[in-house]
Amino acid sequence: MTEFLDVPGGRIAYDVTGDGPLVVCLPGMGDVRGAYRFLAPRLVAAGYRVATADLRGHGESSAHWDSYGHSDLGADLLALIRHLGGPAVVVAHSFSPGAAVFAAAEAPEEVLSTVLIGPFATQPELNPLLELAVRLVVRSATLWGAFYTSLYPGTRPDDFAAYRAALKATLRESGRMAAVAAMSQPAARDADGHRARATQPSLIVMGTRDGDFPDPRAAADAMAAALAGPAEVAMIEGAGHYPHAQFPAETAAVVLPFLRATHAPAGRPADAPAPSQAPATVTA
Repeated sequence: MTEFLDVPGGRIAYDVTGDGPLVVCLPGMGDVRGAYRFLAPRLVAAGYRVATADLRGHGESSAHWDSYGHSDLGADLLALIRHLGGPAVVVAHSFSPGAAVFAAAEAPEEVLSTVLIGPFATQPELNPLLELAVRLVVRSATLWGAFYTSLYPGTRPDDFAAYRAALKATLRESGRMAAVAAMSQPAARDADGHRARATQPSLIVMGTRDGDFPDPRAAADAMAAALAGPAEVAMIEGAGHYPHAQFPAETAAVVLPFLRATHAPAGRPADAPAPSQAPATVTA
C-alpha cells in the first residue's frame, strides 16, 4: 500500500513490507520503486522490513520540485529513514547511489551500510553526437522506453513489456521527464565529495553486461576505491544495468550475506543461509 511522507518541497511515495531491521531501496532515475518487485520479497523473506520509495519527480511522488540533485534525494532519504525509525541499510540503483552516499556521510548514525547497484563513479564523457542523443532521450517518454529496453540485454522478466508500458505512461505525466532531464545534468552530481566521508561498509553490485559502462568491472572497482569505508564488489553474470530485476535470485544471494553482516535480523546469525525461495520466472 502506498504511503506518503511530506518533505520540504513535496511528498515522497513509498511502501513498507515485512518486519525486522530496516532496508530502504531507491530506484534509479527514470524508473519507479517497482524496479525492486523481485528483490524486495526476498529480503522480506530473510527477515527484513523493506521500504521502497519513488524518487522526487517520479512514480507517485510529487512531480514538480525546485531541484533534483544527489543532496536533495539524500535529504529525502534521511527523512524517510527517520520517519520509519532507522537506522537502515540503503540499497540504491544507478543515479541513486549518490544520494545514498550523501546520506551515509551526513548521518552515519542513520545509515549502517550501503548496497550500490550499477553506480557511476564518474560523470560519463560523451562525444557531441551522443550527448545530443542523451538530451533527446531524457526529454521523451517514448525514447526513454526504447533506451530502457537496451538496459536489459538477454534475460528479461515475464512482465517486462507491461512494466515498461506502465512506466512510460507515468513518465508522460506533467513534470516527470523534466525530473529525468534534471538528474541527467552534471550539476545533479553535487555529492561526489561526500564519498571521502562515507566510512560505512558498502557492496557494489554490477552486471557483467551493463552497457552503461565500457568496462563494468572497472567501473565497480572505481566506485569501491572512491569510498572511504570498506567496499566489496559482486558481479552478476549476464546481467545488464538491472541485475536486481533480471537476476533477482542471484542478486539476493550476494546482497543477503552483506546485509546480515551489517544489520542481521534478531535470532539469525550473520552466516545463516538464505531462505529457500524459488527464483522469479524469466524469459530470454
